[in-house]
Amino acid sequence: MITVTLYTRPECPLCEQVKEDLAALQEKTPHRLVEINIESDPQLHKTYLTEIPVVEAGPYRLKAPFTRQALEMTLGAAADRMSHLERIGDGSYQAAVRRGQTITTSDRVYFWLSKHYMVVVNLLLALYVGLPFLAPALMKVGAEAPAQVIYKVYSPLCHQLGFRSFFLFGEQLVYPRAAAGVDGLQAWGEATGLSEQDLEAARSYTGSSEVGFKVALCERDVAIYASMLLFGLIFAASGKRLRGLHWALWILIGLAPIGLDGFSQLFSQLGLPLVNALLPYRESTPLLRILTGSLFGFATAWFGFPPMEESMRETRQFLVKKFAIVGQGD
Repeated sequence: MITVTLYTRPECPLCEQVKEDLAALQEKTPHRLVEINIESDPQLHKTYLTEIPVVEAGPYRLKAPFTRQALEMTLGAAADRMSHLERIGDGSYQAAVRRGQTITTSDRVYFWLSKHYMVVVNLLLALYVGLPFLAPALMKVGAEAPAQVIYKVYSPLCHQLGFRSFFLFGEQLVYPRAAAGVDGLQAWGEATGLSEQDLEAARSYTGSSEVGFKVALCERDVAIYASMLLFGLIFAASGKRLRGLHWALWILIGLAPIGLDGFSQLFSQLGLPLVNALLPYRESTPLLRILTGSLFGFATAWFGFPPMEESMRETRQFLVKKFAIVGQGD
């Protein structure tokens, strides 16, 4: 016997007519009717409000308006398909039938996650971008051991170069290289006494009471993940209704500025005469790193989060239907 799913809502005359038609077709095409009230889930309400009644039978779907003849043909096609698959003993079909008859722990976890994934994502982003700021706070109060654990954990994820990082509890928030040409700020070498070309020293340096203590993520990474978190909060506050950013705009707004700033800096510092003839040695400024990182993070989240919502929406709708079918079978 096939299962027919009817998406409906209270006070829907067309829905009542479809139920009468289905009852009249029961003898000719036996079926089990599962009704899903679209007002039981906000996303179902948004998806089906202008389409109900919607009937699904196997892979076939009808949405209003449709005739009884169309309904009869759809049920007949679904019954013929099921009969054919059972007759040939299709293994994937039988496995799908078994999965559809049982609510698993994974189903419940996926359903919860499909509804609350943005909370999880935003919490993870907040933790990821917030924990590096705990390291300098721990250093300030003398808890060096746990601070070093944070530095070690983030070390494979970020270069942690001091002249491209934030410092807390010191004279300045940043200490750029002299080559960055930032007026009004003490340069890295002058503040720390370290060679500005010694990358390993800049990476391992965590600070002092005068200079301040280093945040465990560099300026650009902080900007990237903080701006992703900002968009995540905006997206969640909007009810996850914002449309995704077009890929061309993502390249133009997000990828191009950070690529231009980062790669021009990298290539200019390779010491290759031919390259330096076209691209003089340059060191990006803290402002440019923060700006390009913020644009990249915000645009990337805008590009990625809305499609994620589409995928989660499909998961929710599938599981709402499955829960209704299995629950009615119980």
